[in-house]
Amino acid sequence: MSRILPLALFLALAALLVYGLFNAGSKSELPSPLVGKPAPEFVLPGLFEPERTVSRTDLLGEPYLVNFWASWCVTCRVEHPVIEALARTGRVKIVGFNFRDEPGDAKAWLARWGDPYDLHLADRDGRTSIDFGVYAAPETFLVDASGRIVFKHLGALTEAIIEEEIFPRLEAAGQAEVAAP
Repeated sequence: MSRILPLALFLALAALLVYGLFNAGSKSELPSPLVGKPAPEFVLPGLFEPERTVSRTDLLGEPYLVNFWASWCVTCRVEHPVIEALARTGRVKIVGFNFRDEPGDAKAWLARWGDPYDLHLADRDGRTSIDFGVYAAPETFLVDASGRIVFKHLGALTEAIIEEEIFPRLEAAGQAEVAAP
């Protein structure tokens, strides 16, 4: 009996591992309780103008993409050309939330790799990222004109995600605004 228990525990753990590998899906598929709800309230300083603050209310009136990024984030560097390509389309305002970073490092990173953001905000202590439910950078949220989160992506954005998830939601939001009385 004493030999069977460790073997049974091992087999149970192995079964859980195999199940997790084949059924967990992509890390980008983690559900967010915020989708369909208003974006969290925030008031953050600008990265380049720390004396100027921006709040959630200031961003109402047009859809925008919130991209949590950091200079220390390797995956953010991988994602960056995709964000730049999206910015060139002009289809959505892109708000960079610099996440738990030193301002000098963030500014140097943008100077080196390019600056696709329409607006830069600094979440140095990470409180706003916690309110958004951010696990780690990069994470991206699409927020509609009324301030409601309509999509969340964990990890690096890809061209496919933009084409299959973000653009259709932007088009649907535009049609809803036109159809509204």
